[in-house]
Amino acid sequence: MNRRRMVGQRLVALFLAGALLFNYPLLTLFNSQRTVGGIPLLYAYLFLVWAGFIGLMAWIIERK
Repeated sequence: MNRRRMVGQRLVALFLAGALLFNYPLLTLFNSQRTVGGIPLLYAYLFLVWAGFIGLMAWIIERK
């Protein structure tokens, strides 16, 4: 399989994982009054998952 096709498939898989991680049932697990370093748990979860996805996309695209 050529590299371009593999990158496309990995990005589609990452998109599907993102659709699951940013969906209603999972977000309700983090919607509580708890904080992490003074930041509400939901906001910390959203920011960390979002940053992780950016890092993973960059790694998939730039990998040789």
